[in-house]
Amino acid sequence: MEQGVPRVLLAGISSGCGKTTAVCAVLQALVNRGLRVGAFKCGPDYIDPMFHSRIIGAKSGNLDLFFFRENTLRYLLAKSSRDRDVSVIEGVMGYYDGAGLASTRASSWETARAADAPTVLVVPAKGAALSVLAVIQGFLDFRPDSRIRGVILNRCTAMTYRGLADAIRERFRGRVEPLGFLPEMPECVLESRHLGLVTAAEVSGLREKMQVLARQAEQTVDLDGLLALANSAPPLAFEPVELPRCEPVRIAVARDRAFCFYYEDSLEALTEMGAELVSFSPLSDQELPENIHGLYLGGGYPELYAEALSRNGPMRASIRRALEGGLPCIAECGGFMYLTQAIGEEPMAGILPGGCRDNHKLTRFGYVTLRAKKDNLLCRAGEEIPAHEFHHWDAEDPGGDFTAEKLNGRRWDCAAATDSLYAGYPHFHFYANPAFAENFYQACIREKRRHAGND
Repeated sequence: MEQGVPRVLLAGISSGCGKTTAVCAVLQALVNRGLRVGAFKCGPDYIDPMFHSRIIGAKSGNLDLFFFRENTLRYLLAKSSRDRDVSVIEGVMGYYDGAGLASTRASSWETARAADAPTVLVVPAKGAALSVLAVIQGFLDFRPDSRIRGVILNRCTAMTYRGLADAIRERFRGRVEPLGFLPEMPECVLESRHLGLVTAAEVSGLREKMQVLARQAEQTVDLDGLLALANSAPPLAFEPVELPRCEPVRIAVARDRAFCFYYEDSLEALTEMGAELVSFSPLSDQELPENIHGLYLGGGYPELYAEALSRNGPMRASIRRALEGGLPCIAECGGFMYLTQAIGEEPMAGILPGGCRDNHKLTRFGYVTLRAKKDNLLCRAGEEIPAHEFHHWDAEDPGGDFTAEKLNGRRWDCAAATDSLYAGYPHFHFYANPAFAENFYQACIREKRRHAGND
């Protein structure tokens, strides 16, 4: 089937070039115009989509070709853009940077091709002049189908932009169009932590910063040109990814400052199957919600709130009782750490052996493929799912029921898995292998029926 999806991808020449700032400026400006805006992030990052949705108000999701087949990516793009006037896709790292130093796999360029999306390149211009054109030329010619149709200059003055825009038009003669600039705006700098940006709740005056960026974009970025480019994208062709419709269950989802990293499309997969997702806070609530049949402890920053989590003894005890009683549970990264004996010196739920310590550096970072060693809550022995690790803390016992393998062949054991539990550092996306979602859901149904039988 086909669906009209006005869309454009904003990519950078490298990390730190200002593409996130440019994307936020454009998104907020389009929202301020009254448009219904969709936002997407290339790759596995959770934090940029949090900015897109919670601060700017643009419905957001992830597009990741390591996780998804091309059809699944197009389906999720179309599904989340169904009621949107325009969708803006934010690139990751440099435009051609992929999963490996010499690979374009899962790069922003491959996403642009899979999504059939025109691309606008964000190029920093501070301290440069004609060399900016050399950068643009290199990106245009590096691959024969670059898809680059426009350029936004970042950290650029109005005077410099006028001269460079004329030079771009003269040299490239319509092959790529200058679409405006953003000046250096130190008052709008977004702080960094771990996956790129700090969580939305931690940024002082973030909404005010977004409005400053939006006002600047209205003045110096060709938003009408961007919209015209997005509307030039052809209809998006895809086949729907079908999920089974099941009897209702209630699944508790940890949602607070400590636990906030989720792939929203993964959670929506559970709701489409029939689940009611019940949010709760391990920081402030005293016990798990009533009448639940499953538990999802996502990633986040529990190490920053370890003392508060530890002080909430009733919640730790509630979760420990539930899991010891067989409640189906997925616990990823921060959620996994919460189930161990301790984070630093602070006692945690104590379901899993060992504690967690700060390594002060990235530990087992990047894309991996998980392969189950035995039958468990999510899958049978030998089944696989693509996943991603990104953490500075490590566990004394990271688990050994899955094997994680990187693209370079490096392997290690990870995750604790039983008939009712998956707990490990790797994050995964249900649309990468919908059978994992179905198996978790069926376990929740069995838990519901077990309680009904007991009653």
